[in-house]
Amino acid sequence: WARKGNVLIPAFAVGRTQEILFHLGTLYAAGKLDDWQVYLDSPMAIEITSIYESCFDLLDPHDLKKLERLSAPLIKALLPNLRYSRTQEESMAINRVQQGAIIIAGSGMLTGGRIRHHLKQRIWNDRTTIVFTGFQARGTLGRILVDGAKKITMFGSVFAVKARIETLGGFSAHAGQ
Repeated sequence: WARKGNVLIPAFAVGRTQEILFHLGTLYAAGKLDDWQVYLDSPMAIEITSIYESCFDLLDPHDLKKLERLSAPLIKALLPNLRYSRTQEESMAINRVQQGAIIIAGSGMLTGGRIRHHLKQRIWNDRTTIVFTGFQARGTLGRILVDGAKKITMFGSVFAVKARIETLGGFSAHAGQ
């Protein structure tokens, strides 16, 4: 926020994305998200999120207690600044947001998906932060960035890596973490 940039979170559509949304929602409820806009840019993750919402009663009782305290039974109620991006046009429109966006898109290891297009638009910007929320397998673009690459190749072009790279290993469910 202080650097007036954006945050990219590469995430897996099933499970990890919904966990991230839950934690962002608790940050929002605690008044710690300022005016950030959260974009979920993954049609699959949006569909899975709707399934999670229809099955809230099956969630962990500890998490349900948090939701009861926040008076927010659904993700959109928990995180009112969440915007869904279903179409390619909506995804591309996010690139016009110069600051204050948290963009969650697949894939979690940067091997494909919409996140690579957001990365292309921002990797060279030192106001961008990329937050990895899981294990990055050897040979993936995610691992290359976590290991400190100064340049990467994507879409046939070379990009300077100026973005800040962060890892939150506590979200990883991978056996090799």
